[in-house]
Parts: sequence; structure tokens; C-alpha cells
Amino acid sequence: MAILGNENTRVIVQGITGREGRFQAKLMIDYGTNVVGGVRAGKGGEWVEGVPVFDTVKTAVEATEANTSIIYVPGAGAADAIYEAVDAGIELVVCISDPVPVMDMMKIAVYLKRNPQTRLIGPNCPGFLTPKFKVKVGIIPGYVAKPGNVGIVSKSGTLTYEVINSLTEAGMGQTTCIGIGGDPVPGTNFIEILQMFEDDPETEKVVLIGEIGGRAEIEAAEFIQAHMTKPVAAFIAGASAPPGVRMGHAGAIVEGSAGTAEEKAKALTEAGARVADNPEQIPDLLKQV
Repeated sequence: MAILGNENTRVIVQGITGREGRFQAKLMIDYGTNVVGGVRAGKGGEWVEGVPVFDTVKTAVEATEANTSIIYVPGAGAADAIYEAVDAGIELVVCISDPVPVMDMMKIAVYLKRNPQTRLIGPNCPGFLTPKFKVKVGIIPGYVAKPGNVGIVSKSGTLTYEVINSLTEAGMGQTTCIGIGGDPVPGTNFIEILQMFEDDPETEKVVLIGEIGGRAEIEAAEFIQAHMTKPVAAFIAGASAPPGVRMGHAGAIVEGSAGTAEEKAKALTEAGARVADNPEQIPDLLKQV
């Protein structure tokens, strides 16, 4: 099996008539994803890339039985798109949008607690990819992946692609590859995905890709030490970032000695994870366990 995506995944694209929505919808369909519709207010009745467009998520769900939505709308409108998907009963929402105001995400976090039937991945993330079932919900390039037994969870987009490619070239396929985004208030965090991988019988090894700033990787290390039975390889991006300079995601903010790459690498190592100095080392680290 795999986490998040499988043969029953039915996807709608919110913002499908926009440039990015249309382009990425085609790539998802070409990969094999079951994209059953799109949503754009005022465009209901049109067709994009061979799928029908609806005015609302509710009508799209009623007509297509969609259970997953991906959001390609400007950051300022992302919160409303998420609310609409939750209210329509969508089980999994992936929000690619960037930037999404932190205050909006704080309100979304509260709303999701009141509506636990919906899981949010993102915002500001590349989505996820499940090679075995040809499910691509987001912007991760499908051609770099292949089915296997390694689960990947990452804050970074580009590093996710690089690590997937390195694993594939080393003959190590993947179960599910997930980019959770690096914003301060994510919909789903490292610990939640690590628990899913721990529970997934087909995932035998796990890769965690973090970055400087915040405590998410420290908390993940605590979880790994207390609950993970499967081997974990990790990489923390940003070790060479100049002190006091804000880098990358909104969540990549280092305050004093807190949130540094050194602190996170130390915590993960002490938790039993194998920490790479660069992403290319990850396949070799996994082969050692």
C-alpha cells in the first residue's frame, strides 16, 4: 500500500483555468493521475485538458465523487479555496499556493481541528507522488521516481526531486514522496507523516529532508527516537547559510543558536537517524541499514 494516494484517489483541480493550474493538470493527467474535474467560479460547463470544470467544489464533488483536491490559486485566495474544499467534504487537500498569509493559516489550522475528516498538505509545497499507483498530486516530476520501499518527507521542493532522483539512480524506489512545505504553520507536519510511514507495511526505510529554522526537525527527532522502528536517513539544508540572514521559506528563520543545521543534525543523530552531509549521500546511508 502507500500513504495519501492509491487507486481510489480522485482529484479535482481548484484554479484549473489559470496558467499554472492548466499546465500542472496536464502533467498530472499525463502521469496517470485520475483527475476527474476542475473548479473555477464562473467557468462551470467548460472543459480543460479533457475534464469538466465546475463553479464550486461542492458541485464538483457531487458530480465526480472526488476525494482529493489540489489548489493552484494566488496566495491571497488560498484560504478561501481551502475552506471551500473542507466544507465540500474533501478528504485530502494539497495547497501549492505561495505565499499564504500566516494569519490565514492560523485560522485554517483551527478550522481543520474542527473538521478532522480533511487533511491539508501545504501550503507552499510541491505536493506528493505515489509511483506505484501513478498518483501525482502536485508538481513533483513523476519521471524521476519509481515504485519501491522508501518513503520521503521533505520541507523542500527542489531537494525532494534531487533525493528521489538519487534514490532511483541507485536502484531504490519509493512508496510515497511528500513535500509538506516550510511555512511556519503547515497543514501536516513531519511527525504525522513519519507515523504514516511507520504504519505503512510497504515502507521499509524513510528519508527526512529538513532545513534551518524552527523546531520541526527537533520534534521529529524526538518522535523518531520514541516511536520509529524503521531506519531513517536525514539531511538538513542551510548549514552554510550566513548567520542572521533569512533564507528560503518563511519558516527558515534562525534565532540565536535555535534552529541551526548543527542543532538539528545533532538531535537526529542522537535519535538514531543517519544524517547526510549532502543529499547525494542518502542512498548509501540507506544501503547501510
